[in-house]
Amino acid sequence: MVEKKTVPSASDDVLNPKTAAEKIKNKAKDEQDELSEEDQQLVNELEMIVERLKESSVEIHRAALQSLNSIIRTTTGSMTSVPKPLKYLKAHYETLGELFEKWMDEDNKRELASILSLLGMAYDRDNKRDCLKYRLLAGIDGESISEWGHEYVRHLAMEVGEEYSLKLDSEAEGRSYLLEVAQKIVPFLMKHNAEADAVDLLEELDRHELIEKYATKETFERVCLYMISCAPLLAPPSDLGFLETARKIYRKYGKPSQCLPLSIRLGQQELIKEDWESCSTRTEKAQLAFIMARQQVHMPELIDEDDEELLACMNNTNLSKQYLNLARDLELLDPKSPEDIYKSHLENTSVEMTLDSARHNLASTFVNAFVNAGYGTDKLMTANAEGKDWIFKNKDMGMLSAAASLGMIMLWDVDIGLTQIDKYMYSEDNTVKSGAILAIGMLSSGVHDEADAAKALLSEYLVDENSPALVKLAAISGLGMAYAGTMNEDIVELLLPVISDTDITIDLSSIAALSAGLVCIGSGNSEVSSVILQAMMERMDTDLNHKYARFMALGLSLLYLGTQDKNDAILETLKAITHPIGKQASILMQACAYAGSGNVLEVQKMLHLCAEHLGDKEDQLPQAFAVLGVGLIAMGEGVGSEMSLRTFDHLMQYGEPFVRRAVPLAMTLVCASNPLVSVLETLNKFSHDNDKAVATSAIFAMGAVGAGTNNARLAQLLRQLATYYHKDADMLFIVRIAQGLLHMGKGAMTINPYHHDRTLLSHTSLAGLLIPLVAMINAEKLILTDSHFLLYYLARAMYPRFLITLDENLESISANVRVGQAVDAVGQVGRPKTITGFQSHDTPVLLAHSERAEMATEKYISLTNVLEGFVILKKNPDYDEEEEESK
Repeated sequence: MVEKKTVPSASDDVLNPKTAAEKIKNKAKDEQDELSEEDQQLVNELEMIVERLKESSVEIHRAALQSLNSIIRTTTGSMTSVPKPLKYLKAHYETLGELFEKWMDEDNKRELASILSLLGMAYDRDNKRDCLKYRLLAGIDGESISEWGHEYVRHLAMEVGEEYSLKLDSEAEGRSYLLEVAQKIVPFLMKHNAEADAVDLLEELDRHELIEKYATKETFERVCLYMISCAPLLAPPSDLGFLETARKIYRKYGKPSQCLPLSIRLGQQELIKEDWESCSTRTEKAQLAFIMARQQVHMPELIDEDDEELLACMNNTNLSKQYLNLARDLELLDPKSPEDIYKSHLENTSVEMTLDSARHNLASTFVNAFVNAGYGTDKLMTANAEGKDWIFKNKDMGMLSAAASLGMIMLWDVDIGLTQIDKYMYSEDNTVKSGAILAIGMLSSGVHDEADAAKALLSEYLVDENSPALVKLAAISGLGMAYAGTMNEDIVELLLPVISDTDITIDLSSIAALSAGLVCIGSGNSEVSSVILQAMMERMDTDLNHKYARFMALGLSLLYLGTQDKNDAILETLKAITHPIGKQASILMQACAYAGSGNVLEVQKMLHLCAEHLGDKEDQLPQAFAVLGVGLIAMGEGVGSEMSLRTFDHLMQYGEPFVRRAVPLAMTLVCASNPLVSVLETLNKFSHDNDKAVATSAIFAMGAVGAGTNNARLAQLLRQLATYYHKDADMLFIVRIAQGLLHMGKGAMTINPYHHDRTLLSHTSLAGLLIPLVAMINAEKLILTDSHFLLYYLARAMYPRFLITLDENLESISANVRVGQAVDAVGQVGRPKTITGFQSHDTPVLLAHSERAEMATEKYISLTNVLEGFVILKKNPDYDEEEEESK
């Protein structure tokens, strides 16, 4: 039998507002009837006090107010419920407000205003901010503002912020009273472990710099940590303002190693100089020099002329030596052959491949270079006299890449590297000679040698008019790699004539523009930018259609890397260029300008460009660059990175072909050397895509996402892909490259441009990662044909992911550290753990992208709060070994 449904009538209380209100009223009445004897007594007492307050005698008022005050303070409820006096005074709230208006006695009015301010916290109607209104009437002198406790102060702070935002349009004097209230609230919050609330309140009033006055020796660390972590979430100029304030606080408490990263982020050399001069000891200066060397901030003028040891720290001179010591400790010195990486016996290929084909050998050249990078030995190029034999097993440009691979194998070791490369410098074959020239540039990337070998050896090939175009191209690339980020004027002077010369081929001019952009990266150098713009305008359309022309646009964009809105004039000029390269350059420039900023508005602009459906005849490269732009802008900020990965899925489903092929490359920017399982699964899915260009990008991205991690899951996926694509030479080549990247430096390196606990973005590392990605957008024209040497730009992004501890004499020492997954402890109460799932190790150790290290014992004190790279330790004078053991 079917049950008959009845429609609720108006008399029922189902979803009927009128009857629902009556029901609530009746319920309240029933509750009142059911009050316990104690509660009923309290209600009667409060009613009697209110009646007394209605009388005309001032003396009775005073006694009644004291009773009311005493009842509110002494009656305690549970933490989760409203205190009973407040609950039962609700009925009298409006009456008390009317009495306040009628009274004349100032003292009584202040006392009543204080109670009304507390009641206003709970019973403020129509958002009138009664809590703040009555607080101001009660007075904010002395400790009165905190008389009702912490929750009351927090509510008051909220109302101050709301009032300020409503009065933004009024004169500054009309808002000054709010700042007075805030200045009474902030000390209370700071004293009660609510530093985050104090910073937020001052930020709402646009006076965050005042926090410096209230930070104490006990609270300044937490205040600065909160301000630094808030900076990426704020709109300009507040973001830089927060960093400046945090830096001032660190400076006040003598923490130069914490000031320096903020000075670098602010991009002001005078602040870096200030931090350097504030160091009280030479070892502190050495620690700063190590941080600057990692960031590629080269300021040798700060160091006394005779202090060679400090200069060596800033020049990164000992990087190779320390890296090899780490390899010795971790037993990584034995060279590996490409076959050790491929593990062909595990690939289920039934078809035998021609093992000696030139394409296969070229792939092995790159794999060999990536895997043995920085170790100085390998089994193809440096073993016995086989080097020359191996070079001639490659064809044409493959010989260039083979000779250049020596630069990566010898990475950072300038002295020994030059002797190894020298024998190829005088080769009669121009491709081999060009490879050796490129190797010299690569060798010096990231380290500065006093002899300036790269400049001395490479500049002559640029000046010599008889040099073949290929040799010049290698010399230009080498200079860009070696002097990236140095702002070296001599190198710029060498490159500018090549950029502006319209008689030479576009590939030389474009690579020269790229190298000039690398040398002056992030400086906004107007001379270089005007020369590149002039070259773009003067070149014929046929030149600008060349596959290398994009590097001219990229070179221009690198000049403005991280400068945000300082490139408006250049963007306007680019609009005058009718050729599509103008649009390509403006998109790349916007993406580079906001790289790592997490700026949501800029990401939205990029996504609008990605969503356009262009015709077949229109240039689609700008869209591909816009996809890279989303990754570039979002990469610096955790939430933004996660959101961008979700957005990439949508682009992959609905985007144009060029958009789809750029998506895996943009994922690389967000997750470089950070193989998240979800990202690997997504890329693995794309690696079997019907569009070959998408699959190529995805396979390369798999290698770059796992670069230097030896991730076993990824290694297995790549072996499966090698089997799947064993008949397709191009795809197999990319799979091999990805395998080489995965095992980069035998698992001791990273290509992620973020370091110093993921707070500092190295511009030169980002450029080193970005150049191959821009080339991979048209892999079929560049990487898969004759421009595979562009992969060597990754040398600029490669860096050991080690933690090496040194004593005060800069000698290596072993110290016990805990290494675990980093935990975000910002704004948490007490002293929360900053790592989880840790293991104890003796240094030197390797740190993965999401890992953090901290000292396991108190035997040593580190001179920097971030244990990463080179860290100087000094002995703790208060350390008691017996006491530590008893713990």
